[in-house]
Amino acid sequence: MSIARFSPFELLLLKSRSQVDTATLLLLAWVLVHRQHVSEGQRRRRLAQVTAQFRHGHELGPIMGIAHSQDLQAIQLAAEVVRKECSKEQSLSVLHQAITVATDDGEISLNNHYILGFLADLLNVAPTTFSTLFQELTGRPLRSAEDPSRDAYWQVHDPEYHARKQRDAQAAKQKAKDAQTKAEQRQRENKHKQQNKQHQKDQAHHEQTQRERTKQQQEGARQERARQEQARQRERQHWKQEKKRPYSPPDRTHRALAVLGLTPGASRTDIRRAYRRMAQLHHPDRFYSGSEHQIALASARFQRVKSAYDYLMQNI
Repeated sequence: MSIARFSPFELLLLKSRSQVDTATLLLLAWVLVHRQHVSEGQRRRRLAQVTAQFRHGHELGPIMGIAHSQDLQAIQLAAEVVRKECSKEQSLSVLHQAITVATDDGEISLNNHYILGFLADLLNVAPTTFSTLFQELTGRPLRSAEDPSRDAYWQVHDPEYHARKQRDAQAAKQKAKDAQTKAEQRQRENKHKQQNKQHQKDQAHHEQTQRERTKQQQEGARQERARQEQARQRERQHWKQEKKRPYSPPDRTHRALAVLGLTPGASRTDIRRAYRRMAQLHHPDRFYSGSEHQIALASARFQRVKSAYDYLMQNI
């Protein structure tokens, strides 16, 4: 198996003269890195003092590096090695050493409070046994750890708590105000857009109506021009027909009707009938036995009747 597949802690275990000592060393280093107000040099010296009798055979630097990296897999592996290889008394000894390095200055950090409980659980040490051991070593009972998720914890441990809470409240208030301002701005913009859309719609409708009205006016004008053109054509046709008719004084029709003994409004049938009657009455042949003067008068009357008939048949 390639050596590159092992983690740094597994490599230390493989090289160690005593895997139990190396595992215990990592657990104690994990506690030391969570001591408050302790320098790195002090941590290494304290770890060296506690583990002076260990037979691990390697430097402390790699162990401290793994502890600082918070490699929980390595820490859990170390606890399993201790639990597997050590008796109950040996496990209690490891926990004893952990409590000692965690409370050297009489105080226990919040992190170490949880770490010691975690180690006690990994090493199968009962809570009551852990509490008894803690009180025997420190001279005070193991109290419940403070809960950092509660405001009461930070009110005690964080001098800036109230100022920060006030800043957070002001920031939240300002954020809500900004959100409301943006919402109102969006409402105004949406209203403006709707008004623009309605204006464009009304403008388009007005333009469409105007185009239709213009189209109707143009169509009406075209029809009017067509009617006028038709009227002019009829008038021209009438005048053409009038020019073709022979000119006659305005009263010639009345005189012609009077010659035939008719009144205005007589039909062509009435004219034919009157012509036959008047022709029979004034035909010159009826006066062949009379004098030349009588025959001349009859011829003149018959000619007037014939002329009146011809005129009326052409113009009525």
